[in-house]
Amino acid sequence: MRIQDNSPLDTNTKSPLRIDIVSDVMCPWCIIGYRQLATALEATETDYELHWHPFELNPEMPAEGQNMREHIVEKYGATPEQSEQNRNQMTALGEQLGFEFRFGPEMRMHNTFDTHQLLQWAETLGRMDDLKQALFTAHFTHQRDLSDRDVLAEIAGEIGLDKDDAQAVLQDQRFAGAVREAQQFWRSQGIQGVPAVIFDQKHLVSGAQGVENFTSILGQLAKLQD
Repeated sequence: MRIQDNSPLDTNTKSPLRIDIVSDVMCPWCIIGYRQLATALEATETDYELHWHPFELNPEMPAEGQNMREHIVEKYGATPEQSEQNRNQMTALGEQLGFEFRFGPEMRMHNTFDTHQLLQWAETLGRMDDLKQALFTAHFTHQRDLSDRDVLAEIAGEIGLDKDDAQAVLQDQRFAGAVREAQQFWRSQGIQGVPAVIFDQKHLVSGAQGVENFTSILGQLAKLQD
C-alpha cells in the first residue's frame, strides 16, 4: 500500500525509517501491537521516526459510554466465554510486553474524539507519543474516563503539559477540524481497522503481528534501503 503524501521524501538511505500508526486508545491490540513493534525496533537498533494518527472505534458512542463486556457482545457477537478468553490472552500478552491490563467488570468503552484532539495539540509541543502512552495506561490500567475533559486535562498535566491549556483546547475544540481531516484521509486510504502500521509511507501492516514478525519486517525493510 502506498500512502499519498505531497511532502518531499528524503532519499538518503541512512534517514530514519518513517512509521505511521493509525490507532485508538480504546483499542487493546493497539498498545499490544505498539509494544511488540517497539521491542522489535530496539532489538534491531532501527533508527525511526514515529507518527500517530487518529481512528475512532466507536464514533457514535454516547457520552456516558458503554460497559465493555456488553459492548463486545453487542458489536462483535462474542459469547461471555470468548470475551473472557480474549481478555485473558491480552492480559498475558501485556505482561510479556511490560504493560498492565486490568479488565474489571465495570470497565467502559468511550468515544475518543476529544482524546484525539488533545493528542493533536500535544503533537504541536513534541509530546504526542508521551501523551499517547499515558492515555493507554489511564484507560487500560486505571480505568479512567477518557471521555471526561477534566480527566484528560489531568492526564496532560501529569506528564508535564499545561493542564489549563489542555482544558482550553478541549473547550474550544480548536483541533476538531484537523482530527476529522486526518480521519478522512486514512479512511480514503482504506484503513478500516486498527492498529494499522505503515512503514516508509508504502508498506501497510495490520494488527498486532508479534515481536518476531515485526523483527522480520524491519529486517526486510532494512534490506530495501541498502
